[in-house]
Amino acid sequence: MEIHIKDLEKVYRGNVHALNGLTLDIPNGMFGLLGPNGAGKTTLMRILAGILHGTSGELYVGEHNGMTPQGRTEIKRLLGYLPQDLGVYPDLSAREFLDYIGILKGLSDKKARHQRVEELLELVALKQVANRKLKTYSGGMKRRAGIAQALLNDPKFLIVDEPTAGLDPEERIRFRNLLSSLGGNRVVLLSTHIVEDIAQTCQNIAMMRSGQVIFKGTLNGLIKETQNKVWHITTSGPLQQDNQGFVIVSSMNMGANMQYRIVGTPPANMSATPVEPNLEDGYVWLMHAPNHQPSLATAN
Repeated sequence: MEIHIKDLEKVYRGNVHALNGLTLDIPNGMFGLLGPNGAGKTTLMRILAGILHGTSGELYVGEHNGMTPQGRTEIKRLLGYLPQDLGVYPDLSAREFLDYIGILKGLSDKKARHQRVEELLELVALKQVANRKLKTYSGGMKRRAGIAQALLNDPKFLIVDEPTAGLDPEERIRFRNLLSSLGGNRVVLLSTHIVEDIAQTCQNIAMMRSGQVIFKGTLNGLIKETQNKVWHITTSGPLQQDNQGFVIVSSMNMGANMQYRIVGTPPANMSATPVEPNLEDGYVWLMHAPNHQPSLATAN
């Protein structure tokens, strides 16, 4: 199954454009959607999930037209959705919560539903604590319960919106490993502003800025966007980047000096050492490059 989006617009009251002619094709498997807060990622997720309606454009999930009421109904039958803020029932246990959501999703056969709940508790490593109330769970445990509810109907299309925001490093790693195992014969769309989450889970990605896709390709393709544009500069004082044609990615205090990692064109009056680019360099460059034109051809 593939997802086809063409010239999708979403305009809110007051002529606020959340999506501006967004065009994107999403293939089967894990796919990462990367961009800062406010880029339009959550609006796109909610339109794909049928919670919001697009203002204009084309949207197909498989053969189903997501711009029509009938199409949205059909898409919801294929869909598993973990929103950024999942409302849970704090006084239910994880087992009770999943059983209840299973009933809401139409899993009417009690024996089959209970079997599915137990399978998912095992998958997300919550079986040993399944009878504890959700209000006693950590943030990471609640996210794992959230992904379990999204998988109850064995969806062909799974949306996961900012799943690791606020998690500690160990829970983030655990959740990324779980997501990586879910690709297979379904589309898994991971939306995040955390570059490392994409690097560890997805090979195919798109980047959004201001309601548009500014890059679509592979991880290597994004890194190549900054080939010969990443440098180390060592200074004895602060480095000013205003209107200088570069962006500071990181800085390190070396005692008497400061070492800066920059992407772009280094200042002519400073000595700069070329550095091999990484994914974060590509992300920072495309987010800040003023004259960058969208790169939509998949690159290796």
